[in-house]
Amino acid sequence: MTKEAIFERISTLIKDQLHKPELTVTTETTLQEDLGVDSIALMEFIISLEDEFGLEIPDEDVEDMTCMGDMLNYLDKRLK
Repeated sequence: MTKEAIFERISTLIKDQLHKPELTVTTETTLQEDLGVDSIALMEFIISLEDEFGLEIPDEDVEDMTCMGDMLNYLDKRLK
């Protein structure tokens, strides 16, 4: 799976979860500041990512993810 395809999928997931299909999401978009994702919404998003990509994301790895680019890079490495 290409990085572009991964990013497209995670962008769609976060837009669906937030019920905001009009959002513009870039790799620099931060989860908390730009999207207003709280800790509960973040965990729901991580669960969606785990289901979508068929992998488990440990909590300690999530702590290092502050923007969509961090998630993209993490998933790209894990999926290779």
